[in-house]
Amino acid sequence: MVKHLRADREEKYEVVEKWFLKDLEMIDGKEADTDNPYFDMHFHKVYNLEAYSCASKYAFARTLTKLNEMYLKKDLKIVNFDDTYLNDDSIWSSNNRDCLVLMRICFYASNLLCLSLCPLS
Repeated sequence: MVKHLRADREEKYEVVEKWFLKDLEMIDGKEADTDNPYFDMHFHKVYNLEAYSCASKYAFARTLTKLNEMYLKKDLKIVNFDDTYLNDDSIWSSNNRDCLVLMRICFYASNLLCLSLCPLS
C-alpha cells in the first residue's frame, strides 16, 4: 500500500505496507452493481481500501488475476465484481472502460425509453 503525499508542487509516494499475493485469500468488491471504488482485501486480516475510481478498482483486480494465473495458479476468490468487466475477452473490455460503461448505461436507458413508449394492449 502506498501513501500519496503532496507538498507544494512536489508529489511523493511512500510505501506504507506490503503484502504477498500468495497470502491473498479473497478480494471483495463490496457492490458489483454500483460505481463504488471501495473494496476489501482478505489476508490474515481484512483491509478496507479505496481505489482512485471504480475503473481502477477493476483494473487492479484484473492485474491480480493475471499475476495469479502467471505465477501462483491458486484459486483466488474475487467476489462482488461484475464478471463482464473482469474478463479481457468480453465485448466491454478495452483500455478506456469508463466510456464503455457509459455506452452500456445509454444502451439500457434507450431500451427503457423504447419500452416505456410502447402502448399497452
